[in-house]
Amino acid sequence: MTAAPGSVESAAVFTSNVEDAITTLQQLDKDVGSLRGDVEAEVGYSIDRINGLLKQVHDLNESVARLSGTGRSAAGVEDQRMTALEELSALMNLTVRQQPDGQMTLETASGTVLLDKRLRQLSYPIAGDGVSQPVYPVIDVRFADASAQPGASTGEKIDSPAVGGKLGGLLDMRDRALPEFSEKLGALFAGMAETLNAVSNAGTTVPPPARLDGRSTALVGSDRVGFTGAAIFAVASADGTLLANTRIDFGALGAGASVDDAVAAINAGLGGNGTASFVDGILSIRANATGAGIVVAQDANAPSSRGGLGFSQYFGLNDLVRSEGNTLGPSGFVAEDPHGFGPGETAEIVLRDSTGRVLTRHTLTGSGGSTFGDVLTELNASPLGQFGTFALDERGRFRFEADPAVPGATLSIPSDSTNRLGTGHSFSALSSLSGAASGLASGEVRPEILTNAGKLPLACLQAEASVGQRALGAADIRGASAFAEQLGKAQDLGKDGVVTLDRFSSLLLGRAGTQAAQAASALTAAATRRDDAVNRRDSYAGVNIDEELAQMVVFQNSYSAAARVITTASEMYDTLLGMIR
Repeated sequence: MTAAPGSVESAAVFTSNVEDAITTLQQLDKDVGSLRGDVEAEVGYSIDRINGLLKQVHDLNESVARLSGTGRSAAGVEDQRMTALEELSALMNLTVRQQPDGQMTLETASGTVLLDKRLRQLSYPIAGDGVSQPVYPVIDVRFADASAQPGASTGEKIDSPAVGGKLGGLLDMRDRALPEFSEKLGALFAGMAETLNAVSNAGTTVPPPARLDGRSTALVGSDRVGFTGAAIFAVASADGTLLANTRIDFGALGAGASVDDAVAAINAGLGGNGTASFVDGILSIRANATGAGIVVAQDANAPSSRGGLGFSQYFGLNDLVRSEGNTLGPSGFVAEDPHGFGPGETAEIVLRDSTGRVLTRHTLTGSGGSTFGDVLTELNASPLGQFGTFALDERGRFRFEADPAVPGATLSIPSDSTNRLGTGHSFSALSSLSGAASGLASGEVRPEILTNAGKLPLACLQAEASVGQRALGAADIRGASAFAEQLGKAQDLGKDGVVTLDRFSSLLLGRAGTQAAQAASALTAAATRRDDAVNRRDSYAGVNIDEELAQMVVFQNSYSAAARVITTASEMYDTLLGMIR
């Protein structure tokens, strides 16, 4: 775009590339969801097989004890039991203990008893053939009767990949690796959307649009407007001639100024040439003169900012990327702002360690007070607060700093019914605690820009122009250079740090590749150790056909030699007896 001024074709390539990037991220996210469903189904199959093997070992234990008690050989039954144990130990790590009566007790690596004198079964509810869910139930260990029907719970559960074996690997993939990758995809989309929208909202088309309709925000008219700095609102004709403009200094509106106050100031400043309205959380500004358009720009010396977003970007007046029901940026709320959650509205927050095991969970109600500061107090006083500290950063994002004792701990919000003041925006979306609420699923390039690349805002308002002068130029493509520059800058991705999008995406995909390679190497190493152990076991307890054949040859030769000795001795006796006769 920078090399071809005014080229709609080059702009179309750019917008198509953006749409392709979003579509690729969405497809990756869908693939992750499908994989989680596949893994969940495999978890169910593995648990069924584990239960079958536990029942088999339990029955064989009784047979071994009965045969040993009557003095008969139990070798055949013990071989069957060993085969079952070998398969079972591939599904989960086991500690096996031999009892005096010949029976074996089984425990998991963490000490959970699976089999002693009483049979136990793993109880796990499976939804269909396995579906992707925000959070999964734990595996309950239950006592079972002789027919393997589970009964009362033992009080012990399996909820961690530490169980080892195939089951542990599946749990790690389902609860840690795949959700972590999906969460990072959401963070990447959020950073990309914020970066692109920052540029598009700083520009305009020539001619300017007759009206600018923002996206849905979490604000209501009585909310604190919360902006610092200033923004410029202008009305221009189709050829870029300035018809009216006003500079709104948000600091001059006063500390208690509301969103409605800011809208009133815009309308007063435009003096009837344009009209701003704020309805249902959406800001709209239209030009009143026929053929005229609206332009919103940042003040060059003191740009407006709330949560690090300019006025136009915060309200999404001229977005390139949209996502239904998502603000695509930090909220900018402070502790004193009302959270606006109604009675009965809750959000379930789950904390997991680096292995994916659930450490604790809390149901946020917001009933401890009416402000976001009260929400922070509730979170820090909850069981979650025993593992870290919650705080609001300067952009209005909730941050969780895990204690050193639980490095790598991650938060997720599997269910959320909160709705701030009826705006449709939940705590999940406003808090930025998880990239899963970034809006990736419904993200897209604004349809009117995708179908008509000429509506991509590449021009910039000449803020120093006076009414009656040209403030816009058709050949102005400063926005194209701004897109290139902004995409190359480091972006604030919250808990994921300050990093360029290119670097972040490279690290994300590179890490996935590295983990896959490490898993393959670990599999090869484990298989080698297993084969070596099996060979050593077989060489000690098994039958070596070559060795036995060699022994048979030795025995056969020995037999032949002994037979020759006997034959020779018999001939000697016969000769002696013949001489006597």
